[in-house]
Amino acid sequence: AALVGLMFVVIVVLAVVAAPNIPETLAGLLPVVPDGGLFYTLALAGGGGGTITLAAYGYWLREKGWYTPKWMRVMRIDNSMAYVLTGVFVISMLIVGAEVVRAAGVQMSAGDAELLAHEVLVDRYGTVIGTTFLVGFWAAAFSSIIGVWNGVSLMFADFWGNLRGKESGHPDTRVGGKYFKFYLLWLTFPPMLLLMLERPIFLILLYGTLGSLFMPFLALTLLPLLNGRRIPKEWGNRLHTNVALGITALLFVVLGANE
Repeated sequence: AALVGLMFVVIVVLAVVAAPNIPETLAGLLPVVPDGGLFYTLALAGGGGGTITLAAYGYWLREKGWYTPKWMRVMRIDNSMAYVLTGVFVISMLIVGAEVVRAAGVQMSAGDAELLAHEVLVDRYGTVIGTTFLVGFWAAAFSSIIGVWNGVSLMFADFWGNLRGKESGHPDTRVGGKYFKFYLLWLTFPPMLLLMLERPIFLILLYGTLGSLFMPFLALTLLPLLNGRRIPKEWGNRLHTNVALGITALLFVVLGANE
């Protein structure tokens, strides 16, 4: 939570400091995919909060004790605030990347993008701003690592516990359990071998792109699930939710067919 707060404040402040052309920036938010831009668009969607890590939310609710109907309102506020802040953060990061670096006339290379941005910021705004960017960048990267370490390891622990016939909430399937620890190690060290490809930025984009494919799967799952008879009426989907889920699924189908 501290790292997320730090990265949010730093990047939003830097976006304000960059002082972009507001009308052009708003025009850039129109949902247009340039030729050859699908890979980057999906990577942005995945990196901006649309990956399989979404499925970890239920496990975090369990860890916090938010699993009775009285917590539904808190969950909705929690999710709403999370996506508002995520949207503001992603837009701010795009402004920092596009406005500051482009204005300096620098073409970013694949291996040292964040350090190059740091150099540009130092040159234009001084050492304090440049160093602040590195702190915010580190907070963004490390908070994402922590979230995946914890959330995906919980998902695997629950999956393996089900296969082994463990009851729901068994200590082996919780944070610190043996299944959790095993997957934490697996998730940490073997993927480091991918660095031998020497294409770190490509790996980040690939992760985001593959992760974003979870979004249409989730939308198509939630449509029948949250409109079914087994869901209490007050917790079922309303019209606007069904429309949003339908648009999400349709968007990915159209993007996929177009490319």
